[in-house]
Amino acid sequence: MLLLAKSAFAAAPHAEMRRIAATVEALPGVAAALACYSEQGQPSLREALLSLRGGSHDAIRIVPLVLPLEPGFLNWMTRSLKRWQAESPGGWPPIRIARDIAGSPLFGSLLQDLVEGAATAPAIPADDAAKLEGSLVPAQKRRVLVCEGGACNAAGADAIWGHLRNVQAHRKLRVTGDGTMTAKATCLGPCNLAPVLQVFPEGTYYGGVTEAAVDRIVEEHLLGGRVVQDFAYEPTGRKQRLRVAADNFPINRRVT
Repeated sequence: MLLLAKSAFAAAPHAEMRRIAATVEALPGVAAALACYSEQGQPSLREALLSLRGGSHDAIRIVPLVLPLEPGFLNWMTRSLKRWQAESPGGWPPIRIARDIAGSPLFGSLLQDLVEGAATAPAIPADDAAKLEGSLVPAQKRRVLVCEGGACNAAGADAIWGHLRNVQAHRKLRVTGDGTMTAKATCLGPCNLAPVLQVFPEGTYYGGVTEAAVDRIVEEHLLGGRVVQDFAYEPTGRKQRLRVAADNFPINRRVT
């Protein structure tokens, strides 16, 4: 059982997800339960699935702990599962995705319990003397913008964002080399090249970005100063199409 949340940044939410996983693991018929994340947090859904590949499990069930469970999120999961299986063929047990939380017949009882709990919770005191807080101006010279427009979200931008943030923390990109800051953008423009990210100060556009592409962009561009041409798209003044292989997955090959 993979219990899928969107993000967890600090130790406390990670501990809470592990507690939930331990509860699920005690249920009849569950051999193992693992918490994972679709955006930032470790392990990511991809990492969790790859760790189970080739194991002795009869099936893998993904339970999204997400409200609302948008159709686009389910579509992203389905496409991503197919891509990950194609990238690492063999050894995959059947994978199934559970229905959304709101579709459970027990959801009404859960809501009632939460409403009753809120009625007895301590009131939040008003802060009559709000303090003016200060902020540090970032010293990092590089910026990576990940597009979160409609087309990019449908193509899995949230997972790309999460993978980039996890790599940023793991590789200590804020303090390595020129220093790198990452941010989401509402729309970067070339929607048909989704998912898209842009690297500054060069302003390089990357399209059809996958987790493997992020790894190369970090290693070769952010740390090595070399544009990764396999995923780069230059402003030619003409419309461009995503370079894809016959199976409709982005390819690591420069086409001229």
